[in-house]
Amino acid sequence: MKQSEPDPRAPEAKGSHEPDTSDASEKPTSDRENEQNRNESKQPPPAALPGAEADLYWREVRKGALPGERYVRIVRPQAGKLRRIERGRFQATERTLVGRSWLSRFWSRVRRILIGRPLTTADLPHERLSKTKALAVFASDALSSSAYATDEILLALLAAGTMALQWTLPVAMAIVMLVAIVVTSYRQTIRAYPHGGGSYMVTRDNLGTIPSLFAASSLLVGYVLTVAVSISSGVANFTSAVPDLFEYRVQIALAFIAVITLVNLRGVRESGTIFAAPTYVFILAVLSMLVVGGWRLMAGVPPAEDVRSPVIEGSEALSLLLLMRAFSSGCAALTGTEAVADGVPAFKPPEWKNARTTLTIMAVTLSVLFVGISFLAVGFGVVPQEDETVVSQVARASFGDSVPYYIVQSATMLILVLAANTAFADFPRLSFFLARDHFMPHQFQLRGDRLAFSTGITALAVLAGLLVLGFRADTHALIPLYAVGVFISFTFSQASMVRRWWKSREPSWRRNMLVNGIGAFTTGVVTLVVAVTKFQSGAWITLVILPTFILLLLGINRHYRRVNAALSLGPSDRLLEEPYKPHVIVPLQGLHRGTIYALNYARSISPDVVAVTVTDSAEEGEALRRDWGRIAGEVPLVILESPYRTLVGPLLAYIDAAQARHPDTPLTIVLPEFVPRHWWEFFLHNQTALRLKATLFFRPNTAVVDVPFHLPE
Repeated sequence: MKQSEPDPRAPEAKGSHEPDTSDASEKPTSDRENEQNRNESKQPPPAALPGAEADLYWREVRKGALPGERYVRIVRPQAGKLRRIERGRFQATERTLVGRSWLSRFWSRVRRILIGRPLTTADLPHERLSKTKALAVFASDALSSSAYATDEILLALLAAGTMALQWTLPVAMAIVMLVAIVVTSYRQTIRAYPHGGGSYMVTRDNLGTIPSLFAASSLLVGYVLTVAVSISSGVANFTSAVPDLFEYRVQIALAFIAVITLVNLRGVRESGTIFAAPTYVFILAVLSMLVVGGWRLMAGVPPAEDVRSPVIEGSEALSLLLLMRAFSSGCAALTGTEAVADGVPAFKPPEWKNARTTLTIMAVTLSVLFVGISFLAVGFGVVPQEDETVVSQVARASFGDSVPYYIVQSATMLILVLAANTAFADFPRLSFFLARDHFMPHQFQLRGDRLAFSTGITALAVLAGLLVLGFRADTHALIPLYAVGVFISFTFSQASMVRRWWKSREPSWRRNMLVNGIGAFTTGVVTLVVAVTKFQSGAWITLVILPTFILLLLGINRHYRRVNAALSLGPSDRLLEEPYKPHVIVPLQGLHRGTIYALNYARSISPDVVAVTVTDSAEEGEALRRDWGRIAGEVPLVILESPYRTLVGPLLAYIDAAQARHPDTPLTIVLPEFVPRHWWEFFLHNQTALRLKATLFFRPNTAVVDVPFHLPE
């Protein structure tokens, strides 16, 4: 017999680029020829191929072009899906992501259209953000808060009447001073912790586990509220311009959450590219409004539209408590300043320098927009309305019912909606750190097809959607829940930095400790003010949720520590020199090809095999016993009569009895299961094996082996 064999070294040299060896051009052969080929392929090959088992290749004898001609072919079935790197080491290709059924292939195509082509881990450095894009991703929440923070101050002061609104600008200036303190403190945090993590990492390293969980829980709750508040406020601005859609605000808000979720699943860099333009359009639009509106006030030019409301009598006197309430309401403007510190690893190198620059630009821009809107609101005599925002009224007074007005409203709506993107960028990252430290499910550590933390993104979208539904997309109802958690995390972060400087005594530690000390004291006072003044308005909900959430995190950590202790290898843990043979039980409901296939498998893993059948008819049991001796007599058969027509109960009772007889012997249940040709045919069968698997899964010292028998075409 003529045999031609390629050089065994050739496939090794080709490595991962070896083509698929399936030969579709060969003519079909007869059964006799196939049997002859199989017999010949069992002959020893001319040269050994070491490591063939590990490298998933083998030799096959194939027919040549001439009669009687044979040649040996090296088959590599992994080619195309597994790229060979070296012996015993492979790399999966993108083809492995494509499912094998038509439904999974269809879903793969849909995912690629919606989310994009999957990225490899090696693409991660290319997903970093420039300062321009980072401002859109991490600062959109803080910038957008300028669109509703003034509303909250005016709404609080209005309780003392229209005359009390003159205090709006002093309150806004006090909040800007607080912004400067917090941002200065976080600049130092970014420099000291360039790997990100924000308040959680800083507090964990300096104050311990429980305080760090308080900081982390506050941030997680704050990020969920960020999405709900930003989306709801954006929808409020949208319905201010289109009042007819006000009754559909909840549905519109949920649609916005779905769109932002989808964009974030496409990856951080792509979301930054998509969201950059609306962010900068908003900044330019509002700055234009401030210039035009400021010119009208300074030059004494009447407003384009008169938005001044009639005088409103107050229901309470102007007091220090009322001013503190207005201050705490306006502190919503500080939400989002933590985001840059959390997302430092997402910046391009040098990460910490770019993050500090972005944080400073964000603070300056926020202060200008916030103070400018507050100044114009007081100058034009704007009063908060249920169906129209302050920004909308200021824009009407500046531009009238014109194209610039609608540009401002559209940009404001977009930035408020896209402000949720800050939470979508930071909630998954913080969840990653917590999951890495075993305080959240480990699924939050995993990156999706586009290198985004898909589990965190999806969880945030679901929680925010529930809040929007529960509070009917009402911004004023959500704000009281908002600020408490944010300032708790601020306080823990700054207090942790004070302790760090005190311990490290690095150069300039006194100055740095003073800066963070002022930040800790200020944010701590604000936390108390917000908690007291907003307690009855809903802040109590946050104060109840935080301890509950911390207990949940500690419970998750306790579970992982217990699992780790149980699974950790000791000095005596190694493979047995003589593997044990388990006691095998094969439940069956009849004698057919599927059960014979399962029985043969059971006999291959252990000589101790027992077949068990449950029947509600003695006649059926005897009929099975008669056929059993002729076909499978080597395996003992046990018949369990079930007069109550139940299957699982009697079988479990027998398994318990068998386990009691051999308490030290592992038990293996081999389940025969035939697989129909079409998915819809599963509904025509009672799925007994599936029910047994679900029942036996939680049974200790028991292995369940499913042996599928695929029905022929």
